[in-house]
Amino acid sequence: MTTHERKATDDYVSIADFYNDRSIFITGGTGFMGKVLVEKLLRSCQGIKNIYLLIRPKKGQDINTRLDELLNSPLFDKLRTERPNDLNKIIPIHGDITSEELGISDSDQNLLSQSVSVVFHSAATVKFDEKLKLSVTINMLGTKRLLQLCQRMICLEALVHVSTAYCNCDRRDVAEMIYSPPFNPDDIISLVQWLPEDLLDKLTPSLIQSRPNTYTFTKALAEAMLLKEAGNLPVAIVRPSIVLSSVNEPLSGWVDNWNGPTGIVSAVGKGIFHTIMCNEESIADFIPVDLVINLMVAAAWKTGTAENTTMTIYNCCTGMNKPITWGRLVSLAIEKMREHPLEGIFWYPTGILRKNRTLNSIHSIIAHYIPAYILDILARIAGRKPIMIKVQDKLAKSVQCLEYFTTHQWRFHGDNVKMLLDSLNDKDRNEFQFDVRTIVWEDYVEKYVLGFRQFLFKQNPSSLEDSRKRLTKLKAIHQLSKFLIVIIFWRFLMARSKRIRNLWNKICLFIFSYMKQILPSIGS
Repeated sequence: MTTHERKATDDYVSIADFYNDRSIFITGGTGFMGKVLVEKLLRSCQGIKNIYLLIRPKKGQDINTRLDELLNSPLFDKLRTERPNDLNKIIPIHGDITSEELGISDSDQNLLSQSVSVVFHSAATVKFDEKLKLSVTINMLGTKRLLQLCQRMICLEALVHVSTAYCNCDRRDVAEMIYSPPFNPDDIISLVQWLPEDLLDKLTPSLIQSRPNTYTFTKALAEAMLLKEAGNLPVAIVRPSIVLSSVNEPLSGWVDNWNGPTGIVSAVGKGIFHTIMCNEESIADFIPVDLVINLMVAAAWKTGTAENTTMTIYNCCTGMNKPITWGRLVSLAIEKMREHPLEGIFWYPTGILRKNRTLNSIHSIIAHYIPAYILDILARIAGRKPIMIKVQDKLAKSVQCLEYFTTHQWRFHGDNVKMLLDSLNDKDRNEFQFDVRTIVWEDYVEKYVLGFRQFLFKQNPSSLEDSRKRLTKLKAIHQLSKFLIVIIFWRFLMARSKRIRNLWNKICLFIFSYMKQILPSIGS
């Protein structure tokens, strides 16, 4: 009998059984990861009682309208078709992570305090260049307020806090532990509450020190604050690396935002972006969103069924167990975007990873901004709104935010993740799959490309054939343009240098002499 078979016959409580008749509270449930979490809990843990979602009104939409919009996502197609009544288990809670007591009414606070057994805290600002004041308010103060609410929950069995593997990016070797923060979290909270924002902006570089942005800085402080203030609460911290589209469930390739590398990769696919600062030999640590969610669900189960209440950290990453380099990843992405081209592409998709900043800047001006200016001029002549310079400016900003992560490498240790995986029986390992060793990067990148083509660009698979025909024409134009550039550049050098002209004449004479010698032998 195997270890997993023994678990199934002893006192093992399955993940689905653990969630039976329990109510869940989720912050960040309308975000990219939050949506996948809600869908997964409803689909795989059918005995769940209720899922309470913290939702704030937005852009004139009340919380019920936003919930309807969420449930109409393609992500919930399977549930809407097979078990539509289960969607009624989702109950919106009016609130705001930036407000006192999370903006939750007294009656709703009492409801949550009396009924919730598991909390998933994924609400955060993930903007790398967010101002420090807002980043602290959401990522730190929001977490502190949630802790205060959790301490009143009489049935609480697990609180899963979503952090990031890069909260300790000032280290190259990152274990599953909470490191001492550079400042006392309460001091930073007090600082942003009392200092004027313009002065705070000036102080930000000296505060975040060796970290590249306010996101990683505030996430590190939030972890330290959890360790200090959680007390006896049953807490687990999940640290994903760079989260991309789903690999398998409920839809392969599903993604709903342009964050991180997706906006840049899709711009390469459109033929409007071609060069980036990157160390192609470094490991690119990406993780599919459905694997992160499965780990989160399992982490709550483990926390709720464990005998001890020690805070456990899980580094949810691929770099050490299923590594892929930036060079290989970009090469695969371009290959798959040529196989499955986007509609209306501007140029043949190409991409170069450079370590030399000067060469990268020169290439960027030639390949990005000069064509953008030309297209905007043509748009004005045609009476249309010029947008290409704005697009390139946004891409340049995104690239600048990502540069730190494309030019550095880390070792994220995952011993706790491995132990969690080993503690599951075979059925739960299959239903809540988070073993990164199962990823086949070639297949995953293809799903990723098809995913953002379908879910972000809203392009039908039936348009692929026409897109491939357009790509074939653009490839011919691309090759011709390279040939013409070489000829023009060579002619320019010949006109400026007598030595180059003499060298060219010698090469031509050599080729002519060689051809005279071999042609008779070919004829005989």
